[in-house]
Amino acid sequence: MLQRARQVFLGARAFSSSTRSTDVVVLSEEVRSFVRRCMIAVGTRTDHAESLAELLVVADERGHYSHGLNRLGMYVSDVFSKTTRTDTEPKIVKHTPATAFIDGRNALGPVVGKVCIDTAINKAKSVGVGWVACTNSNHYGIAGWYAIRAADQGLIGMSFTNTSPLTVPTRSREAVLGTNPIAVAAPGKDGDHFVLDMATSTVSIGKVEVNLRKGMAIPSGWGVNSKGVETHKPQAVLSDGGLLPVGGTEISGGYKGYGLATMVEMFCGILAGASYGPHVRKWMGDDDKIANLGQCFVAVNPNMFASGFSDRLADLMTILRNLPPADGETDVMVAGDPERQHLEKVKQLGGIPYHPAVIAALDTLADEQQVARIKSQN
Repeated sequence: MLQRARQVFLGARAFSSSTRSTDVVVLSEEVRSFVRRCMIAVGTRTDHAESLAELLVVADERGHYSHGLNRLGMYVSDVFSKTTRTDTEPKIVKHTPATAFIDGRNALGPVVGKVCIDTAINKAKSVGVGWVACTNSNHYGIAGWYAIRAADQGLIGMSFTNTSPLTVPTRSREAVLGTNPIAVAAPGKDGDHFVLDMATSTVSIGKVEVNLRKGMAIPSGWGVNSKGVETHKPQAVLSDGGLLPVGGTEISGGYKGYGLATMVEMFCGILAGASYGPHVRKWMGDDDKIANLGQCFVAVNPNMFASGFSDRLADLMTILRNLPPADGETDVMVAGDPERQHLEKVKQLGGIPYHPAVIAALDTLADEQQVARIKSQN
């Protein structure tokens, strides 16, 4: 029986534009093929497996390793245990020229999300704006993938999802909100988009897990213990504490992150009638429970407003990038620049770089599914 693979693979790292000499480079198409092999092996429809593969490849190409191949085991386990279905398609329940309410019917998150953002895009092209909320969805990967899908077509895209409760509200001691990400992408000139893709918690739970494995304390602002008191001990956060919202504690503005997390919950779980707050299944321990996540997707056509949107956005980003850097810094970046740097690194290497421990974990997954192991370039 497969176990839910929710913990990050040992050695998986957060975004870094640098590579190690020991990194294993894998062609993007081979990553895509490996995802398809693993998902089809547990009964996933080919088209659903392809939607997931497309998203996981983009996540790793952009340097968001926590949400790429690193989470493949989770999707495999969810399909194997039948807490996620692959014999259904998302269904539009209600719609107007500018809005839609979609039942994801418990399909894979990327399958649901792709239908939702494309519906929002089509509405925005027709009437200027598309707002879509969905219920009965699952973990949908990086929020930015959906927003970028709109930006690539000249639209402003937004994407939100609620998640398992890991974040402790300001002045509380109990984790009842998710990391509830926000993504906004806006079309720049020649594909130079503004892409904000952020959690509303200070960090992901995966970063706390990595520090625990390394025997390292966590920085201030990351998490609290069971009493709601800020801690530097990763085990205290993971056992019965929780993550802090963006901003950290109340004195440093954590209530702002708390407000943003609640806003995402309102757009997703509340608006769509999905599970919300503490009613969402736990990140670990609710293996047999349906996720029933709520998600929200927005597309806006900037041509319905003042002309020259992309030109002005490009000018603003140029101003920001050309600001004099603070002492000790080399440059000023805007949202999306770190990912662009990683995409360039992938291009230079001829593939996506992975830590050897990640490849070892994938080999184990491949052997369990009796599929061909992932092939590297080195």
